[in-house]
Amino acid sequence: MAKNLSSITFTVLLLVLLMASTEILKIEAMNIKARCLPQGCKNATFSEECGPEPFTGSNNDCCHCCVTRYGRNAVCKGVVEGPDKHCHCYKERV
Repeated sequence: MAKNLSSITFTVLLLVLLMASTEILKIEAMNIKARCLPQGCKNATFSEECGPEPFTGSNNDCCHCCVTRYGRNAVCKGVVEGPDKHCHCYKERV
């Protein structure tokens, strides 16, 4: 009986840890998306371009390109702009 209880406890503990770790990943993913919103910049300045020209994705795709390439702390939004459809990455002006 003690062995069964011990193995059940261990299994439940593993499941709880698995659920907790995936929830942390979900929260991290939400934080990345939040920084991609246009309202994420209070005082934005152009930083870099990202991706192919013309950029065929959405503003959200552009933002994720910027975050992947330059880092989440260096980017506050990504927007597809101009007649040539370039993905422009913005950062906070200091």
